[in-house]
Amino acid sequence: MIVYEFKVKGKEKQYQAIDEAIRTSQFIQNKCLRYWMDNKDSKVDKYALNKYCAVLAAEFPFADELNSMARQSAAERCWSAIARFYDNCKKKVKGKKGFPKFKKNCRSVEYKSTGWKLTLNRKSITFSDKKGIGTLKLKGTYDLNYYDIKQIKRVRLVRRADGYYAQFAIDADARIETQPSHQLVGIDLGLKYFIADNKGNVEPSPQFYRKSEKQLNRANRKKSKKFSQEKKKAHARQSNNYHKARNRYARKHLRVSRQRKEYCKRLAYSVIQSNDLVAYVRRSRCRRLDLNVKGLVRNPQLAKSISDAGWSTFREWLEYFGQKYGKVTVAVPPHNTSQNCSNCGEKVQKSLSTRTHVCPHCGYVEDRDINAAINILRRGLSTVGHTGTYATGDLPSWAIGCGLSSNGESVNVESPRL
Repeated sequence: MIVYEFKVKGKEKQYQAIDEAIRTSQFIQNKCLRYWMDNKDSKVDKYALNKYCAVLAAEFPFADELNSMARQSAAERCWSAIARFYDNCKKKVKGKKGFPKFKKNCRSVEYKSTGWKLTLNRKSITFSDKKGIGTLKLKGTYDLNYYDIKQIKRVRLVRRADGYYAQFAIDADARIETQPSHQLVGIDLGLKYFIADNKGNVEPSPQFYRKSEKQLNRANRKKSKKFSQEKKKAHARQSNNYHKARNRYARKHLRVSRQRKEYCKRLAYSVIQSNDLVAYVRRSRCRRLDLNVKGLVRNPQLAKSISDAGWSTFREWLEYFGQKYGKVTVAVPPHNTSQNCSNCGEKVQKSLSTRTHVCPHCGYVEDRDINAAINILRRGLSTVGHTGTYATGDLPSWAIGCGLSSNGESVNVESPRL
């Protein structure tokens, strides 16, 4: 499954219609969640939620205006959150189990096989439901003529700070045969260096957020000055100047996010093309020995730097390109990879501020991250025979779900060239 993304162009009334469709999808999703919460004893499943969409369409005229399969797609979003909660409970995940929450700011609406139609040249798309979206022009460099219409399984309209986008989920094999490079690499993720490999090569952290922080803070102050507490207390709409300032602030954040994503994509592509096997530290939200990115972000001293690094994004792109080009990616647990000596194997305790590994047992001296990368590669090679079953712990991101993500981002596919 691959996802192509295009920017859509239309009139202001069409954009308002898209917003109305997004609000309707959010309404149906929240109504399905309430229906599940009120009928837990009757064992409500995803099929019952799909049937409940027809009840909502009969009760609310604005819900009936949305395409029937778009309503079912909203119900499926609700069920995916419920199923994730049940799965965490069965696995006895420590801490919060992720109880489904009501959506407040949805940014997308998803259509299945009906409710839309592409033009003959496939440069425009027409939505035929009663929301009045109409025909939208598609702006992008990808060509949909290579694929049959039946291969397009989903179409999603996404609202972002700089406009509206259309995403096409296409059932196609993205694998490409490449010549082997006969190279192996182990990489360690860090803050001083974004990645360091076992050969001593390092890639500096770009720190896109840090470099744009002054501009972001300035835009945030301008936005706050235009916010009226009186209107908030009166539940009145804020001024147009406030919403303009808010949009400018959101655009700056969107630019930083795209910079980080593009950097991670290019670096992951380079690593995959240069090596036949890539060993890296796995990360998860629940396993004790995994690199717990979510837990590390709670550290007030490191939260901003960790979020700015984009470790999870890099890992997702690494796994995607590995699957696409037929390369082996091995996720290993990070336990003691930076503490153990890569030369003699003895454990050398050191704090996070100690950036040089000095072994008192064998006298080996190396950068902390490079020492960890050597351990990661060695551990990856010791389990490489089990990568087919992913016995080392994690399924790669491409195997977990190749569809469109709930927030409108196409995390498992190549970003659009706009």
